[in-house]
Amino acid sequence: MKHFVVKTLGCRVNQSETETICASLRKEGYSELEAETDPSEFETDAGSKTVCIINTCTVTEKASMQSRQAIRKAIRAYPRARIIVTGCYAQTQPDEIRQIKGVHDIIPQAEKGRVVSAILSNSTAPSRRTETVWSDTLSFAPEDNRGTRTRAVLKIQDGCNAYCTYCIVPRARGRSRSMPEAQVLSNLHGFQRAGYNEVVLSGIHLGNYGLDLNPKTSLIALLRQIDSLGIINRIRLSSIEPAELSDEIVTLVAGSNRFCRHFHIPLQSGDNAVLKKMGRTYSRSFFADLVHGIHDKIPDAAIGMDVLVGFPGETDSAFKSTFDLVESLPVTYLHVFPFSPRKKTPAFNMPNKVPQQSIKSRAAQIRALGVKKRRVFYDSLVGGKTEVLLEGAVGNSPGTFKGRTSNYVPVFLDNYSGEGNRFVSVKIEKRIGDRGVLASPI
Repeated sequence: MKHFVVKTLGCRVNQSETETICASLRKEGYSELEAETDPSEFETDAGSKTVCIINTCTVTEKASMQSRQAIRKAIRAYPRARIIVTGCYAQTQPDEIRQIKGVHDIIPQAEKGRVVSAILSNSTAPSRRTETVWSDTLSFAPEDNRGTRTRAVLKIQDGCNAYCTYCIVPRARGRSRSMPEAQVLSNLHGFQRAGYNEVVLSGIHLGNYGLDLNPKTSLIALLRQIDSLGIINRIRLSSIEPAELSDEIVTLVAGSNRFCRHFHIPLQSGDNAVLKKMGRTYSRSFFADLVHGIHDKIPDAAIGMDVLVGFPGETDSAFKSTFDLVESLPVTYLHVFPFSPRKKTPAFNMPNKVPQQSIKSRAAQIRALGVKKRRVFYDSLVGGKTEVLLEGAVGNSPGTFKGRTSNYVPVFLDNYSGEGNRFVSVKIEKRIGDRGVLASPI
């Protein structure tokens, strides 16, 4: 018996890479165990082969801490398993991982593609490379993936060329690399054959898609090709940098039923001086015009934002500029990150550090604003009609199904007798706190 269990931390790109690894292991005869499985159920056989993979994140110090916690938890839960640690934390801080007793393999992000081959060969030999050589985006096998899911994530781009002063990601993932258009389309056809109704196109620096290919192409060219072929019922875009979310992309989404009416745009700060110190390439007025432009063209679009608080030199006045900007914009939800100094980034040694108590207070204020924005958006939908892609039944609640709208609103249906992974037309009845909305089938 061959088993594997996997824990993924971090972004959608990491999730996509995990699915690639899992699909390959299933193809090789490995059976996946849920993380909460009792180890005694599969470790009674002395000949059993169990592998535990932790796909780590290091975008913040908290993410690194959570990665270490996940590693230690896996070692305790699966004492006889082979423990493999990979991902961005394994790329940037392998020495910290080596201090954790019980880890068998450390495979850095740059070599994540060899996780499966290492398992199959039972090899624990470290890479002999003297310098980091970044691989292309991991190949994907959609039809070998979990066919019971309704939404898949396809990584079409990896790496980042921006080098914002606070960010460790370029060191963790290398320079921008794109999946060739033909491979993207092939993967989408595979997802369609596997029964998926929605695919999220993801990347570390998605707006840079195609600029490294020969011949060069662009994200908008790829999206137009996808739209014309009509491969997947729904295409959702992951986070796109403000300067790269062009009017052409917004116009395409506005005029197509295929692309989700949902944008996630990193703001980080609403203060021009802080933006400049961060190495960001836009102003607060540019960002405001972008968001208002999206709202004008697609009034029901969900617009999410990343906000980073407590960057060195962020005064009370600078924070107020951020708060006031966010408050003034028609945004739907916020992802709030307290500044986390990362070694080997320029911001690590910047003066005028913001006290932790101030960072905590500012983060709480922005999060509260985000809750208010989300509620306002959900309330605006009540009484309207929309289409929901049902994901399946909710836990132990018979007849209660959950799904998502094109604009990423969680929708709950009570007393529903149908099946998941299908589109249903609904009427929005009411908001359910911050969880989403209650709807009835039409």
